[in-house]
Amino acid sequence: MVAQFLGLKLRLLANTFKRSPWQIVGIAVALLYGLATSAFVVATLVGLRFADADFARSIVVVFGSLIVLGFLVVPLVFGVDDTLDPRKFALFALPTSRLAGLLALTALVGVPSLVITAVAVAQIVTWSRGPFPVILALVGAVVIVVTCVLGARVTTSLAAFLLATRRAREISGLVALIALVALTPTIAVLAGIDWAGEGIAALGGIADVLSWTPLGAAWAAPADAALGASDAAVHKLIIAIASASLLWLAWRALVGAMLVTPHREARPRDYTGLGWFDRIPATPLGAIAARSFTYWVRDARYRVQLVIVPIVPMLMIVVFLISGVYWQNLALLPLPIMCLFLGWSLHNDVAYDNTAVWLHVASNTSGAADRLGRVIPVLLLGTLLIAVGAPISVMFYPDPSVLASLIGVSACILLAGLGLSSLLSARFPYPAVHPGDSPFSQPQSTGGAAALIQAAAFITTIALTLPALGFGLFGLIDGGYLPLYSLLSGLGIGVATLALGIWFGGRTFDRRGPELLAFTMRS
Repeated sequence: MVAQFLGLKLRLLANTFKRSPWQIVGIAVALLYGLATSAFVVATLVGLRFADADFARSIVVVFGSLIVLGFLVVPLVFGVDDTLDPRKFALFALPTSRLAGLLALTALVGVPSLVITAVAVAQIVTWSRGPFPVILALVGAVVIVVTCVLGARVTTSLAAFLLATRRAREISGLVALIALVALTPTIAVLAGIDWAGEGIAALGGIADVLSWTPLGAAWAAPADAALGASDAAVHKLIIAIASASLLWLAWRALVGAMLVTPHREARPRDYTGLGWFDRIPATPLGAIAARSFTYWVRDARYRVQLVIVPIVPMLMIVVFLISGVYWQNLALLPLPIMCLFLGWSLHNDVAYDNTAVWLHVASNTSGAADRLGRVIPVLLLGTLLIAVGAPISVMFYPDPSVLASLIGVSACILLAGLGLSSLLSARFPYPAVHPGDSPFSQPQSTGGAAALIQAAAFITTIALTLPALGFGLFGLIDGGYLPLYSLLSGLGIGVATLALGIWFGGRTFDRRGPELLAFTMRS
């Protein structure tokens, strides 16, 4: 039975190379990257054999804990396609303990398992500084591999339960995005540490905490033995073995539950009425605006963009505060940044429609109506944001006269961004996430077109806002009529850019309708 399961896993691995040539190239590049990274880690661990024991302990425990955390968190947050899901063996009448052991054994056959095995063996070399540290390192290597493999199996199976529906996967991906973005202040703090003077002490303090947790106990046991703390080393090894045992019990219980639990299905939702289509006039412009409102409310791809809009400026404020910038000077930053991302959000809106663009082409919808209809939801949201956000921002700034400048800059960056997006989405669309797919599964775009168009939209929007921004900045110094000039120039440039963008974008849409349809059919 063991040979059959291992043979099945090897055949599944071999089948990954029976795909299209480009997929094989991608898999090969990923494998090479993983092997190169593991080789670097192994070489580092071997090199630490000749380093100071305290320094080596700090490095090994901290980064080893991060490796274990990665095995535990990545499957749960992002989900993994489990080719050997226990539920696939429900009809084979295998005892739960036997099936759990066989699946755990087959999990050792794979690139991640081989990488962690190589790393665990390399740390034995790091602590070959006496008989007792070597013994603990040998036992710790086994515990590290078992912990990582069982932890990955447990979280992968939990993900199969929790992330079975598309909405659950979207929520988990969104939570992961917020968590990753939230690490930005941590990175800023780490960048501000004087690693030459205080860094090693800070790393040692982190290692002291992690060494008593299931994440770092197995890594720390031989290190403490090498430093002469034999009692602490034994206690930490017991913690590591107990943690691995608990993971085995959790895995066995999870296999038993999965064998008798059907796949989780999303509950169908009943909708009554026509929603936004009932509230907006039945014209081509109104129909497109209603559909756009529906997208922003129900489509996960749009909801992710709405979540990102307030997160980015908040994180920028945190980073600047950590860097020592006076907090009142940052009160004027969030609103323009949010308006920038709102205006930029439509720069590839046609591609988001996918094959639904044929409705516009077949019905001979006016390009101007298409452009304006897509802009209306974001324009209303941005107007509300400026109306509410500008007074709140000025409350935290000592000079109330800055209100006019803040409104001018924010309105300009919003309107100019919407105008540019109206033109770019019709003239330079690039492949986007298909409707119904995860908003985090961005498809490949050849030739770097996506990055180029995104950068062009950002830079051009900011460039068009420079006059209003310049008047606003000088108004902070000299006052006078400069804030009023910032307001008038911002509104003038913004309205003109929006009008020109809708007009030129509409003409482009009328002219390139069949090409846009062909593009969406290919992407």
